[in-house]
Amino acid sequence: MKKFLSICITTITLAACGANLSTDRYATSGAGHVNTVSEGVIINVRPVTIATENGEVGQLAGGIVGGVAGGMVSDNTLAQTIGAVGGAVLGGYLGGKAQEGLSMQGGMEYIVKLDSGKSVTLTQGDDEVFSVGQRVYVLDADYDERARIIAQ
Repeated sequence: MKKFLSICITTITLAACGANLSTDRYATSGAGHVNTVSEGVIINVRPVTIATENGEVGQLAGGIVGGVAGGMVSDNTLAQTIGAVGGAVLGGYLGGKAQEGLSMQGGMEYIVKLDSGKSVTLTQGDDEVFSVGQRVYVLDADYDERARIIAQ
């Protein structure tokens, strides 16, 4: 039982970890694809918090663990059923909140005035921070890859 709970807790913890939002990280599906690049200048910068809004993986994992653990509270069938349902609901809620909290990370929201005259906004990780007035490239998100801003 202890080993099962340890495995489940580890699974929830790993599932709840946040995405790597570094501008230097690409998904394998994005390698070799052409992105459209626009040139522009940063006109506004503000720090933001980026987090998972709906911790579906955490909810699912927490619900499973909670249901199994809640079903083991008694030898009585009715108590097991009530414990399993209650454990699943509570575990799902806590698992979702855990994923949301563990995925929280700092980011930056940029407004870029493109050389074309159009303004765009983009939020990305804070591994590289740009300043107002700085010239940048905006890489559009083609082929399921996320858009990003990089220095010129």
